[in-house]
Amino acid sequence: MAYYRPYNAPDPAVLRHLTALQNEMQQRVVLQKPDFELNYIAGCDSSFIGEHNILSVFVLLKYPELELLEKVWHYGSVDMPYVPGFLSFREAPNLLETYKKLDQKPDLIMVDGHGISHPRRLGIATHLGIHLDKPTIGVAKKVLVGRYKEPETTKGSISPLIHKEEHIANVLRTKDNVKPVFVSPGHLMDLPSATEIAIACTLKHKLPEPTRLADHYAAVFKKSV
Repeated sequence: MAYYRPYNAPDPAVLRHLTALQNEMQQRVVLQKPDFELNYIAGCDSSFIGEHNILSVFVLLKYPELELLEKVWHYGSVDMPYVPGFLSFREAPNLLETYKKLDQKPDLIMVDGHGISHPRRLGIATHLGIHLDKPTIGVAKKVLVGRYKEPETTKGSISPLIHKEEHIANVLRTKDNVKPVFVSPGHLMDLPSATEIAIACTLKHKLPEPTRLADHYAAVFKKSV
């Protein structure tokens, strides 16, 4: 794809080019209440192996039962170096290759990472959603940008994540007395629906099942490379 040409270093010209790409892609983002029936939900995650390799995983679950139906992975090389704020350009190519391996395509993808809760509103969940033309949700473990107050310590408590006076994510407590996660819409999704689905997919663990299982199998499959 034209979006992924390799770079040797994050020099100013690279930053300008990547920023322009993100700004162009951001114009294509659609935030809306879902207009589809959710029967299959996917989760995805990536793990970098050294500086130049990446392993990505997709899991497919039946919704709302959250029964695991498929798990696929792809191992590849990474040409672009790490540049803060542009991690999705390192992750997306391998994730897209992994997605091709799913027999049953999902109605919705939950991504281990940010959606619009990003300085230019283009985290990895949004990036993938645009390329795949699929509804996506970002569920991140750490805040990237914005300010918030800690939600109450009980499961289901929520507080807004605010950046430049915009409500870009919900800080969601998924389990009593554990650190919250940061839920944001990626593409073809709105924040209330993203939050509702994240809560519905959270069982006994901190992470919702789609991203928890993707993270789990990323560790399992790393032993094969």
